[in-house]
Amino acid sequence: MSKKRLGVGMIGGGFVAQFHIRSWISVRDADINGVVAKTMDEAQEAAAVIKDLNVGEGKVYQSVTDMVASPDIDALWVCAPNFTRIDIMEEIVAAIESGKGTLIGVACEKPLGRNVKEARKMFELIQKVGLLDGYLENQVFSPAVTRGRDIVWARGVPATGRPYLARAAEEHAGPHMPWFWEGELQGGGVLNDMMCHSVEAARYLLTPPGAKRSVLTPTKVTAYTNCLKWQRPKYADILAKNSGGKTDYVNRPAEDFARSLVEYVDQDGNQLVVETSTSWCYIGAGLRLSMELLGPEYSMQINSLDSDLKVFFSREVSGQEGEDLVEKQNSETGLMPVVANEGNAYGYDTEDRYMVDCFLKGKRPEENFEDGVNVTELLMTAYMSAEQEKTIPFPPPGLEDFVPAVAKGEWNPKKK
Repeated sequence: MSKKRLGVGMIGGGFVAQFHIRSWISVRDADINGVVAKTMDEAQEAAAVIKDLNVGEGKVYQSVTDMVASPDIDALWVCAPNFTRIDIMEEIVAAIESGKGTLIGVACEKPLGRNVKEARKMFELIQKVGLLDGYLENQVFSPAVTRGRDIVWARGVPATGRPYLARAAEEHAGPHMPWFWEGELQGGGVLNDMMCHSVEAARYLLTPPGAKRSVLTPTKVTAYTNCLKWQRPKYADILAKNSGGKTDYVNRPAEDFARSLVEYVDQDGNQLVVETSTSWCYIGAGLRLSMELLGPEYSMQINSLDSDLKVFFSREVSGQEGEDLVEKQNSETGLMPVVANEGNAYGYDTEDRYMVDCFLKGKRPEENFEDGVNVTELLMTAYMSAEQEKTIPFPPPGLEDFVPAVAKGEWNPKKK
C-alpha cells in the first residue's frame, strides 16, 4: 500500500467529531471527504464545518456502507455514541467482506467498548478484516504530556531512577448530550466516560519512551464511586427536563464522582502507582485536566486551566452562555482563563496527524485497539472494586462478562 494522501470518513457529527474536524487544519496529507451521522441535520452541520475550514470535501453519505464503498474514503474515524460502536464496526466489516469497498484502517474514539466483551468484540472485528487500528485517546498526544514525559525520562530518570507515581484527573460540570448521563447507553457514569482518559494518560507517563505498554503489569485496582451532586432533587430535575423526562437520577443515577488506584509492577519488579480522579460535579472556569508525574528527585505538573491567556469581564458585561473561552465553560464574567487552542492543548491535532501518518505508511499505530481493550479491563475492574468496596486483584475472574450495576440501571447509592 502506497498512498500520498488519505481520504477520511467521519462517523458521527457531534461534539467530539467536531473537535477532530476543527483540529484537521493542523493535519497534513489527509482530507475529511465524508461524514455519516445519526441525523441528516447533524451530518450536514458537520459537513458545513469541514467545507468552511477547507479540510476536505465533506460529502454527506446515507450510511457507513456507502462511505466504505466510496473510492474517496480510505480510513474511518468512529466518533459516534458508545452504544452504537458495535453496530458500526459490524457494518464496516460486512461492507468489506461483501466486496463493496476497501479501507486501510479505522480509528475509534474512547472508550472502545462499554464493557470488556464489547471492547474485545471491536478488536476481533477489525482483526477479522485485517485493517490497521487506532485508538483515539487524545490526552496521550497532548503536547504538555508528551514534552513533559520526554524531559523527565531524558533528564530525571538517568540521574535518579524511574518515576513511581502518576496522577491524572479530569473534572467538569457534566456532559453535553442526554445519552452521556444514561448508564445503560454510555456504559456507566463519569468513571467510564472520563477515567478512560486518566488511566491511559497516567500509564503512558510511567512507560519508558519507546517501550510497549506491556512493560507495566497491573496487579491491583481500588476504586470508589458516588453521585454527589446530580442526584439532588434540583439537579435531577434539570437532567429530567434536558432529556424530555428520560433521565431519572432520583431512581437511576450514574456516578458523577469516581477515584481509582491502579497498582503496577514494571519489568524490573518496581512497584508503581496510578492515582486517578474524575468528576461531573466540578464547578470552576470549565474543563480542568491535571496530571503529575513523581520520581525520586523530580516531579512534573500539568493543569489545563493554568492558561497563558486570561480575560476579565466586570458586572457590566453581559451576554449569552457559551464555550468560547474553554470547554464546559461555567461563567461569562470575572477573571477567566482562555485555552486559546483547545484542539492542540488536549492533543487532538497531534493525535490525528499521527494516525494519518501511520495509516499512510501502512503501520499499526502504537495507540491501538489493544490499548482500548486494556483500558476497558481496568475500568471494569474499578467498577468491581467500587461495588464490592474492596481492592480487586487484576485480572479478576468474571471480567469478560462483567457489566457494572450502573450500566444495568441497578445502581443507586441512596438505597444502599
